[in-house]
Amino acid sequence: MLTLQINSSRQDVDVDPETPLLWVLRDVLGLTGTKFGCGIGQCGACMVHVDGEAIRSCQITVAQAAAAKAITTIEGLSAAGDHPVQRAWVAEQVSQCGYCQPGQIMAAAALLAKKRTPTDADIDDAMNGNLCRCGTYPRIRRAIHAAAGRKP
Repeated sequence: MLTLQINSSRQDVDVDPETPLLWVLRDVLGLTGTKFGCGIGQCGACMVHVDGEAIRSCQITVAQAAAAKAITTIEGLSAAGDHPVQRAWVAEQVSQCGYCQPGQIMAAAALLAKKRTPTDADIDDAMNGNLCRCGTYPRIRRAIHAAAGRKP
């Protein structure tokens, strides 16, 4: 039995310690906002925060995650969906198909938690590796600037 602190709630899970956190979130705990994209850490669709860091949940085992103080999924970012990044995503109409958006939002929120007014280069660096098949990258950048309170 492993204990995880997810979205400010203690969760006990009885799984193989080597199970990727992604599968525990989705299949054991029913937190399906975290998406499976590629399974090899290349797309960013499964991004969560582990102790404030944006981490690809397909690349961390549940045993590693159990050692963390806090795990935040897209469901835990804001219960009402009103985190500044989420509001900016809607205002800038970022989503098209939407599949990558939970990972994109989690990466952007981690960036803004560290750097309140990021430059375009900061955004590019932080979002590098978060793939959007619809190509909404300009809108993603505008939304991050908007969430930071800056005009793009």
